[in-house]
Amino acid sequence: MPAILRLYEDVLASDSPEVGLPPAPRMIFVVHGSATFEGRRIGEGEAWQGENELMIEPGPAGVTWWRFELVPPDASEWLLGGTATRKKLAAALATMPKGELLLRGDSVAFPPGGSAYLHRHQGPGIRCLIEGGIRIDTLGHSTSYGPGSAWYESGPDPVFAQAAADRPSRFIRVMILPRELLGKSSLQLVNDEDKGKPRSQQYRIFADAPIAFVAS
Repeated sequence: MPAILRLYEDVLASDSPEVGLPPAPRMIFVVHGSATFEGRRIGEGEAWQGENELMIEPGPAGVTWWRFELVPPDASEWLLGGTATRKKLAAALATMPKGELLLRGDSVAFPPGGSAYLHRHQGPGIRCLIEGGIRIDTLGHSTSYGPGSAWYESGPDPVFAQAAADRPSRFIRVMILPRELLGKSSLQLVNDEDKGKPRSQQYRIFADAPIAFVAS
């Protein structure tokens, strides 16, 4: 069975006790507030990445984060005690690359009316919109998403993305890629006529890390 990539939203109050998570390749993006991850303070709009056991202490104003993690298919749910935990999405990675792997976490921002030409990626991933609005066209279906909504892209299936016309849009993304793509783009444009066109999206890399994960 394929490995699972899942996304949770965790909310901790300022007086919540320190919480722990078992080992797993993961990226945690702080949506609101701040927290201390193994002695390192991470604030709003920043991210932590690692794959070892993790202890986290919420900041003075509490914290809300999005927790992306890669786990075996039989892994239990990791719900943080005394907090509000909501699973946004979990996807079986049938298209996960073979061999050595890379976890890449980034944000993709569009100006009003921006779009991403029909494209593929070299590995699967989960996206979650943090601001604006976006429409995703793939496999003959169109789905629109608002802030806080998450979706899965397989990688090989071509996707066209159209951002909202009246405001900037941005999503947070974690993909599992072949390790040979370290420092390189995973995007492959489908149509030759799009390859010379300027692109409206802007990227911010939070994590581009080799991981030791092996699917069972």
